[in-house]
Amino acid sequence: KKDFIHEFLNIVAPPFTFLSLCLFLPPFFFYKFFLSILSYIFRENLAGKVVIITGASSGIGEHLAYEYAKRGARLALAARREKSLQEVADREREYGSPDVLVIPADVSKVEDCKRIVGQTMDHFGRLDHLVNNAGINAVCMFEDATDITVFRAVMDINFWGSVYTTRFAVPHLRNSRGKIIALASSASWLPAPRMSFYNASKAAMVTFFETLRIEVGPEIKITIVTPGFIESEMTQGKFLVKEGKMEVDQDLRDVQVSMIPVATVRECAEAIVNSACRGERYLTHPAWFKVTYFWKVFCPEVIERCYRLMYISRPGTSDREAPSKKILDLTGAKNTLYPSTLHTPDIKTD
Repeated sequence: KKDFIHEFLNIVAPPFTFLSLCLFLPPFFFYKFFLSILSYIFRENLAGKVVIITGASSGIGEHLAYEYAKRGARLALAARREKSLQEVADREREYGSPDVLVIPADVSKVEDCKRIVGQTMDHFGRLDHLVNNAGINAVCMFEDATDITVFRAVMDINFWGSVYTTRFAVPHLRNSRGKIIALASSASWLPAPRMSFYNASKAAMVTFFETLRIEVGPEIKITIVTPGFIESEMTQGKFLVKEGKMEVDQDLRDVQVSMIPVATVRECAEAIVNSACRGERYLTHPAWFKVTYFWKVFCPEVIERCYRLMYISRPGTSDREAPSKKILDLTGAKNTLYPSTLHTPDIKTD
């Protein structure tokens, strides 16, 4: 009997779903368009609001701090590098933030995440936005990893760091009807080789926050951000490698980024804060990068084949001999496609 039910649904469910979507999607998209206009007109005023930003010492997190500061928000900045955080905090005050709190912390440790939220509440007495931005990248072919356990750090920081901080922040965000901004990545759907651990951590983030949106809504709004390549320490070539150390390797960066244009971090930060103020559910920046999601959904074999042809070097050769890097070097396109800051990096180290 159970088999008959499933056989029946196998036949009926696809055409029923297709017909339902044909009838439902036009009015649904019109409704969303109407809401987007309202959210643009009545977007949130950030003056005096309290914002926690993790991973605020560099990259997207640093520039998010500047963007919030320009709009008059009060900020709690968290990262492991206290000196870099202090430098960011000084610039924020110049941009117009009325109050900045610096909290040296490692989000992979649950005690530190609890302390981030606790110190913020003790200092400001409220919390309006939580920006889960802290993250690291790992670049290594899976079979080349001699000690697989060193890559736990990727999940501990990217995924669990966001989960820990969110858990302690949720009660306060409920009180203020606040917002969570989760910095995931387009890597959550793109199966780029050498980035399996990073891709998995970002996919886990997306699924977690989509589920949490159901549990905490409508009191807390969640914006999930899936950027393409943005100028940062990651696109400057700072990776966790197979030996378990953070290293800077611009040649390997060129292999992974290749001919894909890298967007400026300032524009990305502005787009993220605008999206959060409008209460949007998702943001991909640059916007054109959304097309990669549709390629992945409808033509996964094409995506996989392209990655295999372009990003995998011939057997017995170095990863840096991959066609993706050779094409970049031959065309000289780096000077056009990469922001100038990526050509002469000044990477902050722990």
